[in-house]
Amino acid sequence: MRRTKPPRHARYYFCLILCANFLSNPSQGQQSGNQTDPPPEAPKSNSSDTKGFFARWADFYRQDWSATAVSSPAPARRGLPSPLDSPPFPNSDWSYGGSPVMGEADTNSYPLMTAINKARSRAKIYGWIDPTVNFSTSTHFNSPEANDLYSNRLEMNQFVLYAERLPDSVQRDHIDWGYHLTALYGTDYRFTIAKGYFSGQLLNDHRQYGFDPTLEYVDIYIPQVGQGMNVRVGRFIPVPGIEAQLAPNNYIFSHSLLYAIDPFTDTGLMATVKVNDQWLVQLGITGGHDVALWTPDAKPSGTACLSYTTKSVNDNFYLCANGINDGKYAYNNLQQYDATWYHKFSKTVHMATESWYMYQRDVPAVGGTIQPETGANAAYCFTGERLLGEQRCTAPEYAVVNFLQKELSVRNFLSFRSDFLDDKKGQRTGYATKYSENTIAWCHWFGTTVQLRPELRFERAWDRKAYDYGRRQNHLTVASDLIFHF
Repeated sequence: MRRTKPPRHARYYFCLILCANFLSNPSQGQQSGNQTDPPPEAPKSNSSDTKGFFARWADFYRQDWSATAVSSPAPARRGLPSPLDSPPFPNSDWSYGGSPVMGEADTNSYPLMTAINKARSRAKIYGWIDPTVNFSTSTHFNSPEANDLYSNRLEMNQFVLYAERLPDSVQRDHIDWGYHLTALYGTDYRFTIAKGYFSGQLLNDHRQYGFDPTLEYVDIYIPQVGQGMNVRVGRFIPVPGIEAQLAPNNYIFSHSLLYAIDPFTDTGLMATVKVNDQWLVQLGITGGHDVALWTPDAKPSGTACLSYTTKSVNDNFYLCANGINDGKYAYNNLQQYDATWYHKFSKTVHMATESWYMYQRDVPAVGGTIQPETGANAAYCFTGERLLGEQRCTAPEYAVVNFLQKELSVRNFLSFRSDFLDDKKGQRTGYATKYSENTIAWCHWFGTTVQLRPELRFERAWDRKAYDYGRRQNHLTVASDLIFHF
């Protein structure tokens, strides 16, 4: 029998592990946190040094679930105090993209690293599996709902492996560095894929399951600029936004309509400067949204962001102009202007609100003579009900979402989300209509390694039937995921 090569994604996982182990540093210096990590403050395992790999791995879970693990003292921190508890929330700080949280030490402890080397290295390998189930009123697809796109089924949304080293941004003495590699397999690959990164499995083959090397970047921390500057080079999540592509970094399992149609990854350079404890400035240049630099769609695009946090840490305002260029039609060449406001009402109640305006120019018209890009929709270039015969037009979208959270205990919180989207020319969802969405969800932690997130979601397309291939105007979903961290 002729031997065959292992699948490409399997080889990527293998190389990921080898690279991380090769780069491992046995020193135990403090590192900064990162909003793309699973929640911090996981307890340290007290497994015996004499135990083997699998025994240490099992001990971590046993101690975590029985609350017998030894907790470490709070590490040094530079800057304002953290406003939130994590767990149960995804982050302890008001999040921003493109950089680790500067001034925050890495307190994360992972079961796999405890089993590998008793968590003694700054380089870490960890991840999670995220099976999901949903029941909805649609027959085949829940679109534009995300990420539970396929209706009425059990599926594997994410199997994710991380390899990373975080720079130490607590200290102000020397330049430090870090890196991050992500391998993602599951149905959610369609929400992270970028043209040029194994994109044929979606754009050409339309596979339900796929693989995506979602994040690959290097961080350089330079403490001599302001109160610290981080320079990120590679492929990373776009800077603005409450929600993120990786499952543990979200309040709710499903995503808002706002999230479902905005950019997913950028490739380029992002500089983040901590001016002082309250002000943060970001400037970057990328090849545009959701495209590799070597594709014809890539074009130089600028990003600029400003973040302000009040001294009380009860409020944060984060403004971004993201991926700005000439705005002419190309694969996901979205011109995005984003504003986020976080507010803490009390120790246990806070909210997060985001709004944006996006557009593309010269988008091909539905039914016109110009063929749209593979994997991208055309636009309904009309006014009212009368077609104007335009071959191209500007396609804008407006959206706003609010998350309201109530912490019930260190292991539980409730979240209520309200969401509105106006896809004026139907270029992002395929239907020119206004949408609304409301979701109530509960998040429960088993220890610090397992999350259960059931939810009830109702949404409506106001101007026309836009669900279930245009057969329904209303859409109801009952769903849950289960995140198992390793």
